[in-house]
Parts: sequence; structure tokens; C-alpha cells
Amino acid sequence: MMSFICYLTASSVAVIVFMTAIFIVALFRKDNSIVDIAWGAGFVLVWAVTFVLRPGWTPLQISAGAMTLLWAARLSLHIYFRNRGRGEDLRYARWRRPSGGAYFWKSYLQIFLLQGLFLILIASPIILVNGAAEGRIGGFAIAGMALWLAGFAFESAGDAQLRRFKKDPGNRGRILTRGLWKFTRHPNYFGEAMMWVGVSVLALSVPHGWMGLISPLIITLLLTRVSGIPLLEKKYRGNPEFEDYARRTNAFVPWFPRKA
Repeated sequence: MMSFICYLTASSVAVIVFMTAIFIVALFRKDNSIVDIAWGAGFVLVWAVTFVLRPGWTPLQISAGAMTLLWAARLSLHIYFRNRGRGEDLRYARWRRPSGGAYFWKSYLQIFLLQGLFLILIASPIILVNGAAEGRIGGFAIAGMALWLAGFAFESAGDAQLRRFKKDPGNRGRILTRGLWKFTRHPNYFGEAMMWVGVSVLALSVPHGWMGLISPLIITLLLTRVSGIPLLEKKYRGNPEFEDYARRTNAFVPWFPRKA
């Protein structure tokens, strides 16, 4: 338990430094959206810091590292290409104007450091795995990797389907209701949460691994109640096509569409 606290402290310091650096870059660019691109790299940093603190390595640590790196690289590249040339995300731009001179500290505390706090909590299974003295691949690890792979495939496929849909000019203003989007209004978010369920299950292989179960709980809460679904769907309120789609289709967990 003591090693976990030490690793948690080291991770927290590294994340604070990292988020402060990203904040400084955002000030010069006048674009806080870059925090979304940097989000994945923060998890890789946590894995790297905790990995080098433990002499030697275990198969479990390498597995957790590979899962983290693949997830972070795909997510960061997806957000980068999605946002390229679009300027600051409207979520941040709308918040910037009414804040006035207080925006400097509000953005640092409520955007960068707050996201850093969530990052540490969500990354807790990684810290637990890298802080463990042993790390054999057993039943929990295999189950966790299977869940992670399923989530990775689900999120990647959902994002790819949405990308193709938006490329067609004929779909401008329309709602995607085909493919995975027929069964859930947010397959990419569901896949994201499933991946962190997988990482948390993998962490059950080590002592105190159950503490990492906070990770999927927090990411699911953020996606379904805070910054994910509520903000995204707010702009579609009153759209008849979306309202009909929402009545028939689950917001998060995939299921067969209801009859209209």
C-alpha cells in the first residue's frame, strides 16, 4: 500500500507539471482545446513514471503499457484531425468570453488541473499494476485484455462510421442512425468506458487492484452526466430527427432500437 501512495504522489507531480506546460502552450495559442489532444499523453506519462520507479518489469506492466499507448495514440490522433483548422472548441470559447480577466486562473484550475485530477483517478489501475511487486498474466489479466480489445474495436468502428458519414455533403445537418449508431447514440463513448473496465479488471491481478475500479466509474460518469453526452446532445434539442432517434435508441449501453 505504501508503494501505491509513493507512485500516486510521483504521478500527481508529473501530471501537474505536464498540465501546467500544456496550459502555457494554450495561453500562447489562445486555444484551450489542445488539452483534449494532450489528455491521452498524460496517461502515457503516468505509466512511464510509475514504470521506471519499479526496477525490472513484469508482463502485466508491459500489457498495461501497450493498452495505454494504443488507446492514447488513437484518441489523440482522432481529436487532432477532427479539430484541425477549426479553432478553439466552442465549449472553451463560450466560457472564455464571460470570464473576463479571471479567465487565466479559472481556466488553469477548472480546465487543466481539474482534468489532471480526473486523469490521475482514471489512471489508478495503471499505477496499481506498475506498483505491484509481481505481475503474472492470469485469468483477470486475460479477461481485462479481452474487454479492452472489444472496447477499442467498438470505439474505433464508431468513430470511423461517423467520420465517413460527415464526409458526405448530403448528410449535412443529418443524424447518423446506421451501423453501431443504430444500437447506441454514442458507441465511441461506450467503447471508451469498456476499455477502462478492461484495464481495471486487469488490475485485479495485483494486490489492492480493486481500488482501480474507481476508474471506469469516473469515466462513465463524465461521459454520461458531465462533459460527454449532455454537452454534445444539447445542441440537438428541438431537432425532430434527433428527438425521434433519441426516443428509439439508448444513449449509452447498446441495445436493439425501440419501435417508434
